Amino acid sequence: MKTVSLLKKPFVGKTSAIVLLSSLLLSACAMAPETSTEALDARQKLTELQRNPAMASNARIELRDAEAAVQLAEQPLDSDEAMLADHRIYMADRMVEIARATGTTRQMEADRKRLGEERDAARLAARTLEADAARADADTARSSELEAAAVSAKAAQEMQRQIDELEAEATERGLVLTLGDVLFATGSADLQGGSNRNLEKLVDFLKTYPDRNVLIEGHTDNVGSAQFNQTLSLKRADSVRRYLTDHGVQSRRLTVSGLGLERPVAGNESAMGRQQNRRVEVIIEN
Repeated sequence: MKTVSLLKKPFVGKTSAIVLLSSLLLSACAMAPETSTEALDARQKLTELQRNPAMASNARIELRDAEAAVQLAEQPLDSDEAMLADHRIYMADRMVEIARATGTTRQMEADRKRLGEERDAARLAARTLEADAARADADTARSSELEAAAVSAKAAQEMQRQIDELEAEATERGLVLTLGDVLFATGSADLQGGSNRNLEKLVDFLKTYPDRNVLIEGHTDNVGSAQFNQTLSLKRADSVRRYLTDHGVQSRRLTVSGLGLERPVAGNESAMGRQQNRRVEVIIEN
């Protein structure tokens, strides 16, 4: 019996030692300091900033310093080092906030700069559009002026062509078309048929230029009394007026006058001179 008792004693001692060691380990684990809730909060705030591309770009150095401060705050300390733990948490919070403020400020500055550049670009584009519009207006105006000048030149050429056809003379009073006595029989105020080609040209001209008014003057030689010649010249001028109105020229544009023998253009001593004096002058006013 003694022999068995002696054999069991070493085994009992070994078991007790194991139990004691396990108890010590469990107690040590239970007493080991843990990372504080405040440090975990600082880590979460820092992680959010680090995941923000704008913050990572604008506050790279500040985030690095905040990371170091948070890592230090996450280190567990014994209960007798509570003041040091609080200080580390405070510094970690401050460094995280500094990184946030720095990143936000720099992002705002970048946004303001970008907006300023966009505004300047918009103003430049607006000025460019205005300049282009002004240039286009100027080009259009120049083109219109050139077209108007071309039209005016063409109109002037056409007018000169018709004046040449009328064989009218430009004077201070206007264009003077002289109709010889071949329009009328001797002593008559009636237009002779087949001799109205110049009158047809005159009608065409007056229709082309409806703003032109006309003075029709009758003239005679000195054969017969002054009263007879004055009446004859007025009747001949009125015959020309009737021809024009019958062919579409408005009567309000036409004025007639009989001057008789008062204004000869040649001497009445010869037959040729008297023929030149027997005339109707059509003055197309300027």
